[in-house]
Order: sequence, then C-alpha cells, then structure tokens
Amino acid sequence: MKRPVAFRLHAAAAAMALAAGTGVVLSMPQASAATGGATGYATQNGGTTGGAGGQTVRATTGTQIHAALCGRATSSTPLIIQVEGTVNHANTAKVSGTSCNTADGVIELKQISNVTLVGVGAGAVFDQLGIHIRESSNIIIQNVTVKNVKKSGSPISNGGDAIGMESGVRNVWVDHVTLEASGGESEGYDGLFDMKDDTKYVTLSYSILRNSGRGGLVGSSETELSNGFITYHHNLYDNIDSRAPLLRGGTAHMYNNHYRQINESGINSRAGAHAKVDNNYFEDSKDVLGTFYTTAAGYWQVSGNVFDNVTWSPRTSDHNPAGPNPQSNTTISVPYAFTLDSAGCVPDVVARTAGAAKGLLVSDGSCTPQTPSPTPTQTTPTPSPTQTTPTPGPTTPTPGPTQPGGTNLSIGAGSDGSSKADGTSYGNVRDGNLSTYWSPAGTTGSVSIKWASATTVSSLAIREAAGATGAIGSWKVLNGDTGAVLTSGSGAGVVTIPRTTLQKLTFQIVSSSGTPRVAEFETYAG
Repeated sequence: MKRPVAFRLHAAAAAMALAAGTGVVLSMPQASAATGGATGYATQNGGTTGGAGGQTVRATTGTQIHAALCGRATSSTPLIIQVEGTVNHANTAKVSGTSCNTADGVIELKQISNVTLVGVGAGAVFDQLGIHIRESSNIIIQNVTVKNVKKSGSPISNGGDAIGMESGVRNVWVDHVTLEASGGESEGYDGLFDMKDDTKYVTLSYSILRNSGRGGLVGSSETELSNGFITYHHNLYDNIDSRAPLLRGGTAHMYNNHYRQINESGINSRAGAHAKVDNNYFEDSKDVLGTFYTTAAGYWQVSGNVFDNVTWSPRTSDHNPAGPNPQSNTTISVPYAFTLDSAGCVPDVVARTAGAAKGLLVSDGSCTPQTPSPTPTQTTPTPSPTQTTPTPGPTTPTPGPTQPGGTNLSIGAGSDGSSKADGTSYGNVRDGNLSTYWSPAGTTGSVSIKWASATTVSSLAIREAAGATGAIGSWKVLNGDTGAVLTSGSGAGVVTIPRTTLQKLTFQIVSSSGTPRVAEFETYAG
C-alpha cells in the first residue's frame, strides 16, 4: 500500500549554496516573448503576452531579478528576464525603485505587469525560494524549477508555496516548469501552485508537480470564492497527497494531464466549483475526483478519461468521490480553442514534454512532441449557446471616414483594458473627445467597452489620436463575455462585426508600428 509523501520522504537537508554577490544585470538586445503562445484561460481577458516587445535582461541571482524590475521606466513597461543559474536566499535581496515592490528572500512580482521570467542556458533553479505574484497582471513564468520552498522551519519563503498568486492577479501563464517539494506540511512545505484572493485567467501547462503533500489550491476558504477561470493541461502530478488541485468555487479545465500516485485525493471540486475534466490519465491513485473533506458540494463534467488502477473510498457526508464509475453532474463550456490528445497516449507525451529543460516541446494534438509555433494551431470546441461563432479566418476591413449610423453606444458606458501607459485613461476612448486618448503600456494591448446590461453591437469605429495615425497594425475584436474572436484585421477605422448581444466588447492590438493611441472606441447597434 502506498503511504503519503509526508511519511515516505524525509525532508530535504540540502545546504544552501553561497551565491556570488549581486552582480550586474546585463542589458540584452530585444527578443520575442516566451516560445509559443499562451493557451487556455490565459488567452482570455485580453490575453497573456508577458514582456513581449520589451527589453531583455539576463539575471543569475534573485537580486538581479529584482534590479531588472526596478530598473524599468514604469511598473508596466514590458520586460523579459532571462534567468540562468541557482537563485536562493543568499543571493535574493530587496531592491527599491518606483517601478517595483520587492522583498528579501522571495521573488516578488508585486504591483507590476507585462513581465516574462524564463529560464535559459544551463537552466534556472529557485532553490528553497518561492515566486510570489501579487496585485499583478500579464505575467509569464517559463522553463524554471522551483523546489523545496518552506512555510515553517528554515529558511521560510513565500508562505511555503513554490508559486503563489493572490490579491487581484490577472492573466498568468506558467509553462514548462518543475515544482517539487520533499514532503508535506509536517516537514514544513505547503502548496506547489496556489491561487487566492481574486485570482483569475491562469493557465498551468506542460509542467511537473511532484513529491508534495499539497499540489495546489484555488481559494483559501469555503467563503473565499473570488477566484476562477484556470486551465491545467499536459501536466504531471506525481506522488501528491492531495489538492491536485483543490477548487473552491470558480471554473477550472483539466485536460491531458497525467496523475500518478495521488495518495489521498486528487481533483477536489467543492463549494460550488465547476471542473471540466477531459482526456486525463489517472494511474495508481486513490479518489482522484470528487468533493472531499466538506459538505459544500462541487461539480464536474467528465469525458474521455482513463482510470488505471484507481481505488475509490466509500461515500460519507463529507467525502463524495466521483467513482468508481465517474459521471458528469453538470455541463461546462469554455470560451477558448483547444485540441485533445487521446488519453491513452497522455503518459508518454507528458513524459516527453512536461517540465523545465525539455526544450519547450508541446504536443501537436496527435500525441507527438514538437517545437511550438508562435501561435499554436488549435481546433475550436462546439460553442456554448450564448457564444457567437466567429467569422472564419482574418478579415481586413476597409478603413475610411464613413460614420456608422445611430447612437455611439460607448458614450456613458464603462471601460477597462490591459495595462495603460502613464497619463492615459481607459475612459478617454468613450468620452467623445478626440484630443484625449488611451495608450497601452507597450506596443500591444487591449481596451474594452462594457455595459451594465446586454447590448447589441454590429459595428465599431477606432479613431486614432493626432500624431499617431497609422500606428495600429493588426488587431482582433473579441466578445469580452466569452473571449470569442468576432473579426480581425489591420489599421484603424470602421469595422463591421457579426451582430452580437453582449456586455463587453474588446479591441485587442496585436501589432503596431509605434505607440498606438486610441482616441475613441465607438460602438453602434446598426
């Protein structure tokens, strides 16, 4: 019989390597963002691009990572930090600046946006040092190992989480990482991948989580239900006691993951959570899906999964496993495109692609590893009844001075978007004044018009501010409620979309020749 990791492993007693000072952050030529593109829920809410288009710097210590953040012009200036070597307590110190908020003994991505942290060269290892994302958005973490982060004993880092997110976090893509511990809570460890306090639009892909009492949670209590829209795909959960993950409220999508040696409970959907569980491979495990340790029920939709030597406990008032014959008890739709590998090949393709130092390989949807293209090819699932089917392929409108008929519905509406440049406002795109404008923090970004109730829109007009005419390159128009692409093209002007009833319409700038300035984002019903 398998015994929980807390009893089968001894706490690691690895000595901390002394680092070679703080060094100097080396300025590198501009480079593209992380290989491939975000997937799952990280593609929604305007998308996740990290530091794409920004300066690239190299860091070999935690202090250098902090210095790179603090050296930006603003807290939203796009930045790619390439990390090589071992980052630990000895070489991670607080750095001060107007564009950062850092701390000793933890990688602090706090009150910032538009950052990519990617391992390069011989690899990046965060040894006993957690990565803390707080009050931040548009973050990519890729190709790094985080191990043996403690919440008790010594040294303590990040509350014991390998990667932890909290306090209004939006749009994070964690990809090809290895997160591991050497025991459970009694040995001083906590979760490997935790989200709480209003964290949304996160994807964990092609990663390894192993040798821990707790895989990760979404929501810190039964009443903390502000989190959700999380995707987990092509990950390996190996030798985990529980929380693979624990969901309190919200919606999560798990597909093509390999669960091996889940010792106590796996996907724990509770407190009204909705888990979409597609084509996963569960092996040599116990109670891999259900509602556990509570009477507050959760829900799941299951399809195409393999249960290989999985055991199921009897049901009790606070222990409701989905097996031995798991059936769906709800229906869940997701707004993004995805391709499912056959569950039978998941152990093989995950073993060949998941984790740091795997060459960032991904599956081609037919169980074969490949190097990702900048924009992965995906198939679109059947849309939900409220989702508008996008026009196939990109369509380029003919911009011109033609004014759509009717009332500009943007006047009096609300607005939001991705990080904005200093001194600009989302509200400037709906004030009817061409002399005021919104600009993204970099060369790409998104701005939305939103209404308190469902509103029908069939066309929009994007007006550029004086001095920035022609800066906008390619773009997409998204249904902000579902994330569906309504149309795409290039250049500012009048755009026709399929007549759609929604509460939020998003204009996403994919490329530009300079700093785009949107003076007005007008919307019309007919």
